[in-house]
Amino acid sequence: MGMELPKDHAESHEMEDVNEDVNISDLELVYHVREALTSVQSGDNDNYNQLVAVMHLSGRLDPDNRALLETSLKALSGAVSYIDTSHHESLLVSIFGMSMWNYDPDIMDALKGLIISLAASSGKYVDSCLTMLVSNFTPPSYFLDKLKEPHGLERKHQVLSRVHSAFKSIFDLVPLAPMRLLPIVVQRMPTVHNKHERLKMIVVYTENMLKLESSAMGELVRSTLLMAVVDRLIDLDTEIGWDDILHDDFSKGIFEMELEDVEEAADDAEQVGDELPSGSLSWKSLSGNLIAELLDSLMVLTFEHLESCEGTGRLIEVFEILLQSFQITVLNAYKSKFAQFVMFYACALDPENCGLRFATMLADVFVSGLYPPLTRMSAVSYLASYLSRARFLSPCFIVSLLKRLVDWCLEYCNIPGGNINPKAHRVFYSGCQAIMYVLCFRMRSIMDVPRLKSQLLLMPLETVLKHNLNPLKVCLPSVVSEFLQQSKAAHLFTVSETFIFNDLLESELSRDFGGLERLDMFFPFDPCLLKKSDSFIRPNFIYWSMVKTAYHGDEEDNSDEDVDEDNGDHVMVDGMGRSPDEQDLDLDEFEYSLNKMSITPKNSFSCRLDGELRQPMKMPSRIRPSTSPESL
Repeated sequence: MGMELPKDHAESHEMEDVNEDVNISDLELVYHVREALTSVQSGDNDNYNQLVAVMHLSGRLDPDNRALLETSLKALSGAVSYIDTSHHESLLVSIFGMSMWNYDPDIMDALKGLIISLAASSGKYVDSCLTMLVSNFTPPSYFLDKLKEPHGLERKHQVLSRVHSAFKSIFDLVPLAPMRLLPIVVQRMPTVHNKHERLKMIVVYTENMLKLESSAMGELVRSTLLMAVVDRLIDLDTEIGWDDILHDDFSKGIFEMELEDVEEAADDAEQVGDELPSGSLSWKSLSGNLIAELLDSLMVLTFEHLESCEGTGRLIEVFEILLQSFQITVLNAYKSKFAQFVMFYACALDPENCGLRFATMLADVFVSGLYPPLTRMSAVSYLASYLSRARFLSPCFIVSLLKRLVDWCLEYCNIPGGNINPKAHRVFYSGCQAIMYVLCFRMRSIMDVPRLKSQLLLMPLETVLKHNLNPLKVCLPSVVSEFLQQSKAAHLFTVSETFIFNDLLESELSRDFGGLERLDMFFPFDPCLLKKSDSFIRPNFIYWSMVKTAYHGDEEDNSDEDVDEDNGDHVMVDGMGRSPDEQDLDLDEFEYSLNKMSITPKNSFSCRLDGELRQPMKMPSRIRPSTSPESL
């Protein structure tokens, strides 16, 4: 390829006709660039400065300037051995500051070639080359809104395909480059502390991280990249406070936990002539929240990546890394409301491996004395919520884990000198509450399978719950009340003592065992309030309205569960007594199913806060996100 040089470029080659533009070959241009680089050492900077100026050409370039920039980049690729950091710092700064997003594909290719040549020429340029490529993960701020348009998506593909192609070429030439890339990628990842314009880049940046994870070099960087993604999910998650979700001034510590069908609520409101209560917990509560919207998009991106991993047979390998990250980061993040659904979705993609592995890990953490009490309590809260909500888990497996929890609680009861003490026995009470919570959701489905019913009846559950530690008085009244009501109907066991809960969601004793973290009210897999993410979770999720409780009459006992009557080993494919058509309702018309579980207070009630009785406002009956309330 040839090019036209302006008059001043021709003069540097002492060409005869200085009044006309001349054509020179690519090889001659390489020699010209080499001369410009070497002349700096002798004090002649004119040609070098012109070369640096060419690197700053950008925007809407005319054909001549496009050709000049492209050929200059190509010429530099053939002269990289003449570049010296001490003499050509301004040139290197200009090159490494270039953004592919500003140029046409031909210039992108020339710039890509130069970066590869620099990385291969000397180890001292590798980090700068990798940093330059990483900086091209995200577009300039002015281009961000264009990513929603066809032209912007096309430019995105043009840039990122070349960036990742350059990575592959550099990794082939410099075997240690992947390990040098890792800290660069992690350190340059946008954070919640960045300005909003920078934070908006996090989705496209993470998309590139996941693309690296699935590339040929993935084996070398997979663990670090996936953990970094989970860390950022948690950072965004915990940045969303309760004030971002609840807009009314409700009393501290009192949160409704009931789902309400919007249409039914509207009908009720029309009958009484009132509007729907404000401050509802729903997708609309987070509408317009930048952090929530970014987190939602980021989680969808992660879900889609997990689907890709499942399709290529890598899901189990990736899941093990996610599981390790969950134990390190998520398990003890008591303010986490949404990030844990990454684990839920991975389990849904492979119930037989990932699904069972996750539950078993949580049970292992709970029964082990090697972990701190708070970690064990968090683990059993996750376990209870997961066993209750995951449609893809078989009743047989759930019964096996319930037996493990009951056996541990029974062994704890054998410790002499035990009496009610919420703080001293908080791990025990968390285990008891987990058992009751799971049975609130699963008792009917277990009792409907003869073999599983026998196993449940043989468990020493009554011995545990009637022990002097008295978990029925300490655990959340709302959970205990629902559990006792179903236990009585199923003839699981009855209690002679009369419990008067007065529709209390919590009690002073439950607050004591829950601690400042309020792990007594931690139900991590309550329905997800991120709209796009929920569309992935919903088909695999059990809502309370789907549950047939033990006190429902036999005339309603037409089970649609795909469960073997003899062993209950099969995974439920359509929830709890509902057909798939009934469950997969349009997301715009149906926010969440009607939830009438008695875990929700039906009436206003008093609670003691700061030594005074206060009458809290009646909160709309929508489920709160799963976490310990930040205000506590």
